[in-house]
Amino acid sequence: MPDDVSLLDAEPTGFAGGAAEGADVPADATLERLRSRLDPIHLRQRLGMESAHGKAVFGYGRTFFHLENWYSIHALIRFGLRALGLYARGERNAAAIRVTANTVRLAALPAVFDGLRLLHLTDLHLDAPIAYSHALVQAVLAAPRAEYTLITGDFRYRTHGDWQLALARLAALRPHLPGPVYAVLGNHDSIRMVPAIEDLDIRLLLNESVRLERDGARIHLAGIDDPHYFCADNFHRAARDVPVEEVAILLSHSPETYWQAAHCGFDLLLAGHTHGGQVCLPGGLALMTNADCPRAYCRGAWRYRDLQGYTSTGAGASVVPVRYNCPPEVVVHTLRRG
Repeated sequence: MPDDVSLLDAEPTGFAGGAAEGADVPADATLERLRSRLDPIHLRQRLGMESAHGKAVFGYGRTFFHLENWYSIHALIRFGLRALGLYARGERNAAAIRVTANTVRLAALPAVFDGLRLLHLTDLHLDAPIAYSHALVQAVLAAPRAEYTLITGDFRYRTHGDWQLALARLAALRPHLPGPVYAVLGNHDSIRMVPAIEDLDIRLLLNESVRLERDGARIHLAGIDDPHYFCADNFHRAARDVPVEEVAILLSHSPETYWQAAHCGFDLLLAGHTHGGQVCLPGGLALMTNADCPRAYCRGAWRYRDLQGYTSTGAGASVVPVRYNCPPEVVVHTLRRG
């Protein structure tokens, strides 16, 4: 395991896996790998939406307005914050990543999984224009050692274009992540990134599930493709191999799927996307959540019927790399029986 985390802030050199759309890696080679990996309808749907609507500011998805796609306004926001003397403080806040502990009690949890720890990362936005990667590595290393790492999407900063730097920094981060790593894509991520991410020994769950086994007992981990902008989630496929009487955890980029997850029989939903608001008033009141769901599900631990959930504020930032009254976090979830 490398100790030099300075790689995370270096510019990539010759990282073929982190190409932009069609660059470095021939399009036909990437598509061939995707065809062998994904359901053909899912792949056609995702590629078509990325091509036709990937830059839309208004319409599409679960919310009407997509600030993250309006690049021209981002510069205006930065200018305003600098004029007010708030920008530097916001950048410092965005790099102050803390470790949060969360305990989840599940009545049906097999005894051998009691105490299982899951490191939850989300909204990494690794190619953001501030070098917070050192803080991210230090937060991961400071967290209680987990058996698995779960990433709930948004690997890159922008919503379209090049992702080479994001993948290079993910490659440098990967050796520090404990256990097997499972992830889903977010609204900032292209389906074309899948081969490069999986080459880093990160298993993406794209409307799929896996079994986590220990001493003859098992729990289930499912993941869905982005439900917020591309609406590429498919619960029928994600849950079809999950017995309703067994413990099942769902990775969803956004908490907007809380009611579908509950009625599919999932026990725990882990999400991100909202950044907890990222820019909040004192007391943590978010100015906006960018999610079509009640605010109660947009930050921290929550419950809907029999479904427990946790929406992380995320480790990174988007639109503008600042935070106010909403610290970034990595979360360690401890599963308990009872």
